[in-house]
Amino acid sequence: MSYIAFDKEKLVNINFAKEREIVRCSRTGSFATTTLCGLNTRKYHGLLITPQDEFGGERHILVSGLNENIVVNDMDFHLAVRQYKGGVIDPKGNKYLQKFSADSVPVYDYRVGKFNFRKELLFQHDADRLIIKYTFPDDADEVALQVEPLLAFRNIHQLTHANNDVHTDYQTVENGVGFCMYNGYTPVYFQFSEATIYEHHPDWYYNIEYEEELKRGYDGHEDLWRPGTLTVKASGKELYLCIGTEPVKSSKIAALYEKEAAQHTPRYNFASCLQNAAEQFIVKRNGRTDVIAGYPWFGRWGRDTFIALPGLTLPLGKAKLFEEVADTMIADLKDGLFPNIGIGSDAAYNSVDAPLWFVRALQIYSDNTGKHKKVWTKYGEVVKKILTAYRNGTMSHIRMLDNGLIYAGGPGLALTWMDAIVDGRPVTPRTGCQVEINALWYNAVKFGLDLARVSKDKEFLTEWEPVVADFPNVFKDTFWSKEMGYLADYVDGDYKNFQVRPNMLIAASLPFSPISERLKQLVLKRVMEELLVDKGIRTLSPKDPEYKGHYMGTQAERDAAYHQGTAWPWLLFPLTDCLLHVYPDSAHDVLNRILYHFDSCMSSYGLSTVAEITDGDPPFKPNGCISQAWSVAALLYMKWKIEQAK
Repeated sequence: MSYIAFDKEKLVNINFAKEREIVRCSRTGSFATTTLCGLNTRKYHGLLITPQDEFGGERHILVSGLNENIVVNDMDFHLAVRQYKGGVIDPKGNKYLQKFSADSVPVYDYRVGKFNFRKELLFQHDADRLIIKYTFPDDADEVALQVEPLLAFRNIHQLTHANNDVHTDYQTVENGVGFCMYNGYTPVYFQFSEATIYEHHPDWYYNIEYEEELKRGYDGHEDLWRPGTLTVKASGKELYLCIGTEPVKSSKIAALYEKEAAQHTPRYNFASCLQNAAEQFIVKRNGRTDVIAGYPWFGRWGRDTFIALPGLTLPLGKAKLFEEVADTMIADLKDGLFPNIGIGSDAAYNSVDAPLWFVRALQIYSDNTGKHKKVWTKYGEVVKKILTAYRNGTMSHIRMLDNGLIYAGGPGLALTWMDAIVDGRPVTPRTGCQVEINALWYNAVKFGLDLARVSKDKEFLTEWEPVVADFPNVFKDTFWSKEMGYLADYVDGDYKNFQVRPNMLIAASLPFSPISERLKQLVLKRVMEELLVDKGIRTLSPKDPEYKGHYMGTQAERDAAYHQGTAWPWLLFPLTDCLLHVYPDSAHDVLNRILYHFDSCMSSYGLSTVAEITDGDPPFKPNGCISQAWSVAALLYMKWKIEQAK
């Protein structure tokens, strides 16, 4: 029995099916995503989404979907599912679905008329190319398959509407055709493995509706261009439809599909789903190796990259991949900071913690590979640049105070991971000395000193040992409250914010933590009592009057809840380290219980992956991106650490 599978009863239930989404990726940055039944409910859904080098490498939806029509004895069976303005769904092709499974690739079993057939989807790992395999029975009557591409050629964050700028011509290729709607784009080619007839009758499909965008307070209607119809005989055959940015020899499509299918990581249990999800975040393109923060709408984020990197690579034995990503990111280092979002001239250096998480990632890599001298030899100069920039002062008012603490921020700035801004103002204004930033700073310096001792770097030792000599005392005096029994979230001058947030957990979890064992116990107790839920850790205690237990509504409403109670799975990463350190004898059982709360996630929301966030209130509904890098990484890291602790 398949681990991820649904029967006809679930598939014909449109409300059930549209709440479950699928994402499949190449390793070049291309991907496809839609709902379980194929109904696109987001502007981010599409069948072929590819980075476009002429548009800054941004990802664009070339192919939104297909009209697939099975013709049996002159009877038409339309397989597509599409919603139009006003909530009208037509056609309703999900009524023909009998089964869906995803052990290796997504497999759809259909029944039309008196015969069954199958459709499978597969991305080529090293190309911007999707291959669809159709399997038709030998005993079927005369059957034809008609396919009509629905094209968008637009940025994933935008919508398109009917216009007169479209290039309506087409290019004939072997067993297929190619289209390019606008200048600057790569063309997209549709090729069958068998002889094909193409009829060109370009037209627009109007007012296609994306329900989830309307719920999120955005425009949710667009028009898609239908250039024409490809027809191929289907009786008793295995047919392959190749959709990509370069044409291929049609005689090789079948072999290409089978070769790729044999290399895919199967999804036969919880652990293999995590591994497969982790692999989809790694993109190798134009000489770079990047981590995509989340599907379908996030690109590369510096902070997310370094928090996720250890979990995405080391538990899977991919230390070399760790270095490839790190080396790619280092090329963008500027004034001691990594870009939070963007690349090159479009980069935004507005993250105070990304460089410190980079050092933390190196620390995990060093500890688990034992390559301490290599790490300092290869990355020591980068670490020095980061620490020196923080000490001397850099962008966004990031600087070290006379007492050794790091201060960051200013009016309108949100530099930590709690970075939501509404109407130009941070929802969680944390300007000052943030608890996790200062703990990460101390840990980074201490880790550097450790490697410098191993490598006999006396100059670094002389320069930096005095900086942290009295840091634990300063940290405790600044952040700890005996009366409250936990750490302040941030301190700005005489003001101390004691909202119960998970940032103090990060401070308690680090190998070089500035607090005592007793204080770690108290912090952990507070977090587990007020913040830990089934599938993550809340960003604010429900006892707080500002707490928001549900993430919903317009962008402003969602941003107002993003770090005000919403739970995040990635925070299980520092929880894992903290529990294993503070309670090594009992942590194993506790972490196992937490980990396997996520088993049910594999069949809901984002299938075979882990969502970005969940509601802070029961039933802890998943939300945000359907597949988030640091969420998946946190669970892989937790599983890895459990196994190491056995």
